[in-house]
Amino acid sequence: MRIPFLALERSLRAVGCDLPLWVIPYNEERFELPQGSSWWELKELNAWLTSQGGRPHKRKYACLLEERYQFIDTDAIFLTNPESFLSPFEGFVTSCGHWHNPGETQTPETRAIFHKKSTVWQSRVFNTGQFACDQKLYTSFQSLKTTAEKPEHIDACLKNRFHEQPGLNLLVALSEVPITNITLPPYNIESTWAGDYGDHYERYWNNEAQKPYLIHWAGKKPDGSSAIDQLLFNFLTQEEKQSFIEQIRQELARQSYIRTIARKAKAAYKAFCETP
Repeated sequence: MRIPFLALERSLRAVGCDLPLWVIPYNEERFELPQGSSWWELKELNAWLTSQGGRPHKRKYACLLEERYQFIDTDAIFLTNPESFLSPFEGFVTSCGHWHNPGETQTPETRAIFHKKSTVWQSRVFNTGQFACDQKLYTSFQSLKTTAEKPEHIDACLKNRFHEQPGLNLLVALSEVPITNITLPPYNIESTWAGDYGDHYERYWNNEAQKPYLIHWAGKKPDGSSAIDQLLFNFLTQEEKQSFIEQIRQELARQSYIRTIARKAKAAYKAFCETP
């Protein structure tokens, strides 16, 4: 977490934003933060999520109790000052492309809730790795807790152990805040996801008005295999870059090993079940 965070923080300062950074820890790892950054933990919220078996990433629910913020995961950088870029917008702002790929943002149960609100609900779901809002969506921790614990909400908001996206999308939708996705008309900002670009990202940014204000890797590992990865590497020392790429290599190797074991276990179970 430390190295990508440093790239994110440096990119924010490079575009002229001096707002404070509140850093939400998802585990017990702590490191020295640069000036202007501080660890942010809501003990009551975290204890509640832990008691429910909630995924640690759900600690970002804390943002819904705040106003005038930009939330962003650490696998991202800023291209433009978010404070000035977002100043014309009101309500909840996202800039992802999940409107054409809403799968991980919902469950069958939450999709039914979204559909009751709008036939074009896909335009209002978002990637929970980056979003901004100028208002508090819940006025107190208790109001957030009460909403999340309702029988029709609890599976997505608390019991889902694999992803925080369905729960956070649901909590935002239930708040009735206006949701604006700036990759859709009338704004038509180019994609903020690094995976949409490959090796030719610059040709999409000829129109400055449609250039994204951030780039988010969101599941795509910035391992140097794509030209756009260099935008993140620009904010790292050579030593940090090499260490980061090695961390990614080791993580991908672990994931590959786990998938291999899972496939073998599934095949063995199938063979066992089919043995007369």
